[in-house]
Amino acid sequence: MKNIAILGSTGSIGTQTLEIVQANPDLKVVALAAGSSVDLMEKQIREFQPQLVAMWTKEAAKELRGRVADLNVKVVAGMEGLLEIAVLPGAEVLVTAIVGMIGIRPTIAAIEAGKDIALANKETLVTAGHIIMPLAKKCGVSILPVDSEHSAIFQSLNGEPKRRLSKILLTASGGPFRGKSRADLEKVRVEDALRHPNWAMGRKITIDSSTLVNKGLEVMEAKWLFDVELDQIQVVVHPQSIIHSMVEYVDGAIIAQLGVPDMKLPIQYALFYPDRRPMEGKRVDFFELGGITFEKPDTDTFQGLALAYRAAREGGSMPTVYNAANEKAVGLFLERKITYLQITELIEESMVQHTRIDNPTVEEILRTEQEVYEYIAGKVKL
Repeated sequence: MKNIAILGSTGSIGTQTLEIVQANPDLKVVALAAGSSVDLMEKQIREFQPQLVAMWTKEAAKELRGRVADLNVKVVAGMEGLLEIAVLPGAEVLVTAIVGMIGIRPTIAAIEAGKDIALANKETLVTAGHIIMPLAKKCGVSILPVDSEHSAIFQSLNGEPKRRLSKILLTASGGPFRGKSRADLEKVRVEDALRHPNWAMGRKITIDSSTLVNKGLEVMEAKWLFDVELDQIQVVVHPQSIIHSMVEYVDGAIIAQLGVPDMKLPIQYALFYPDRRPMEGKRVDFFELGGITFEKPDTDTFQGLALAYRAAREGGSMPTVYNAANEKAVGLFLERKITYLQITELIEESMVQHTRIDNPTVEEILRTEQEVYEYIAGKVKL
């Protein structure tokens, strides 16, 4: 029996993780955390019987506590609740499917408590990779990627020594606006940006995919996960989303991981690594597929990717600025308070005005995030 805790259990990754638990009786959920989805969390508690649950707001925790008073479950709230879950005795793996930089502190706490991390919270490495990766090594903890692309790279490396790696080929679908010009994007509506051609994801990550900001975040995450230079990471647009990423070796051989666009495979691989378990679902039919294609990313139209490389090269606190500005801007776009193209414009403006911190602490990372939020609020005059 393997005991797992899930941060972000009511989101896309969290709910799919629980579907994997349903299909594998030797997985047991001991703790769950979510934002404010009380209805869904109550259903999850009644089905999976965790001993500890956290809600982000005190109001949601209070309501949930009343609803599950008939069950033997402790309900906590806020960051203190997330930290309590992170260090819960008996939990072996923490699935970090929570969105945003609030995932940093619980991830650090879990690593220090000796928990392996199934990482789906890319902001943790984007902003604090210089803290997280050395700490994981020091504590002897595994960071197992849940992102489809990073899982593909992890599988394609499959224990090969780092000296044999030449290049990471990080694939991107291109999103719903592949082939469009900046003029085409001027009147993009929220509904348009939420129509991803291949993947079913949460609203924020779907918008990020459409701007290629998500790919920029993945570039920064890959740098830390696989200890490579930025020049060793090449983004390749692959519209069919069948090749999830590739690794080129020093002899020119390229190893790729292929599969249908389904997040359950990387989630399950992370939970059972190094084992592979049977899993129901559609398989790739190469005769039906017919062909696969590749393109260079259009960084003139989709400037979010170019800005990500710029932020990563500058390093220090600049990736935090990039991530925080995008988070705030995407939220404003989803609220219809800014236009689609203003997302990357606000990212660039935030980066330009920021005074870079060389080796930020967690406190400096979180303070930088707040400063960026305040800067954008002033720009948009909220």
